[in-house]
Amino acid sequence: MTEKRVDDASPVLVVGVSGTVGRHVGLQLAAAGVRVRTLANRDLLDPASLEAAAQGVSAVLLGWPHPGTEAAADAVGVLAREVGRVVFLSSAAVRDVPEQPDGEVEALLVRSGVRHTVLRTYGFAAALQWAEEIRAGGTVRGYGGAAELNPVDERDVAAVAVRALVEDGHDGARYVLTGPESPTQAEQVRIIGEAAGRPVAWEEVPREAARQRMLAAGRPPATADGALAFVHARIAEPQPPTTTVPDVTGRPARSFRVWAADHAALFR
Repeated sequence: MTEKRVDDASPVLVVGVSGTVGRHVGLQLAAAGVRVRTLANRDLLDPASLEAAAQGVSAVLLGWPHPGTEAAADAVGVLAREVGRVVFLSSAAVRDVPEQPDGEVEALLVRSGVRHTVLRTYGFAAALQWAEEIRAGGTVRGYGGAAELNPVDERDVAAVAVRALVEDGHDGARYVLTGPESPTQAEQVRIIGEAAGRPVAWEEVPREAARQRMLAAGRPPATADGALAFVHARIAEPQPPTTTVPDVTGRPARSFRVWAADHAALFR
């Protein structure tokens, strides 16, 4: 890492280290010789636990995995008092649906005055939401097979997050992270099938049917509606790939095909 480090002695707090991105952030920080402190996602709802974990850290990786944001103001307030820098894992869907939880947390960070960087993605390459259907019969049922969602490898998101956590020069940035290509959802499941060595097909379902399925799985109505609106928008207006990953890390972003090959065993 070539830029100035924020504080070589202080640890970095990683919230949700067992999550899709947090796990890789913890591993990459440790590999770079940075001390890592971890906090479970549930403790974001307890200001006392968060304040204790934030004592003496130079930066924090934050995501907001909870369906509502009632506790987010308290959490951001704690971080603004205790931490020098926040890197927030957000969603590019805030462009279309700014009132969703990620958008509300972004606004809280701005109002708090804390130095922060926002990482927005169009979805992770970690397409594990399809794994059960692929293993069970090879047909993935969903809405928006023609939507181009620019999935980004979670390892690349982690690499950008690590840079923003330990280097100067990223404060105030709104980084949009994508892979190098824009495969549709239907193309993604086909690529997974090729990597896993089995036929996989996409079956389109009506938007309302997809909504009911999401609600049955426990997604709040506002979250389900926001996700479906985002997918619908990407059918009509695909977002081209960004160069953020190579610009920040100095190496090319991994393609979805590379991710599928590396994780093929999860779909067999």
